[in-house]
Amino acid sequence: MSNPTEQELADAGLLLHREGPVATITLHRPEVRNAQTPTMWRLLAAVGEQLVADDDVRVVVLRGSGSAFSAGLDRTMLDPAGAGDGVETVAALLAQSDEQVSATIDDYQRGFTWLRDPRILSIAAVHGYAIGAGFQLALSCDLRVLAEDAQLCMKEAALGLVPDLTGTKPLVEAVGYARALEICVSARMVGAAEALRIGLALEVVPVEALDQTVAALVAALTSAAPEAVRETKALMLSAAAAPLEEQRRLEREAQGRRFRALAGG
Repeated sequence: MSNPTEQELADAGLLLHREGPVATITLHRPEVRNAQTPTMWRLLAAVGEQLVADDDVRVVVLRGSGSAFSAGLDRTMLDPAGAGDGVETVAALLAQSDEQVSATIDDYQRGFTWLRDPRILSIAAVHGYAIGAGFQLALSCDLRVLAEDAQLCMKEAALGLVPDLTGTKPLVEAVGYARALEICVSARMVGAAEALRIGLALEVVPVEALDQTVAALVAALTSAAPEAVRETKALMLSAAAAPLEEQRRLEREAQGRRFRALAGG
């Protein structure tokens, strides 16, 4: 997809603001607590492709307008007749073959996976509800700063579904298998204090301090050399799965590249 226009983003409930090395994406459907749609996911993927290819962008902040980060999937997307003519719905998956369903969901997932790209650092600034797809969008970010009123929930099991927007891996990585399984299968709410205690949140702050806290974090993250940050994120991403010998090799090679770059070679 080509770079979406400001109007296309607005029509899908997204706002994009660039200021120096920081891009802020705001979910902007406050009347439905920023409920998400397939169109939104496709445009998030297009915006992500644009941002990670821009060497000037170092940090991406995700936030929500109004009273919530995101209440998850817009329920009208589950009704074949509920969204209006020409609107892509999740219900349309029922008419597709298994291969088509997989390919379509793969497209949706791309709206989330780019946030893990080593070329950028991503922060979710979460207030109010982050449910289902909203929780998974926050989980896609490298760092999560929560307001004290944040409520996280993986709601899919209660609807007879599974988390399919790439949230399972970062959830297990953050809290471990047993707690992740319990959170998903019970579909219970996880409050901000618990999220901090079990490793889902980097920091929890009063609602009125969320913007200031995120701004200070962004300033800290942009203070180091860009290429060193990108190399470090890549190393962190590989650390859990790579055997020690492989990780040692990756560290050596990354450091070699940094030495050469600093020496002007």
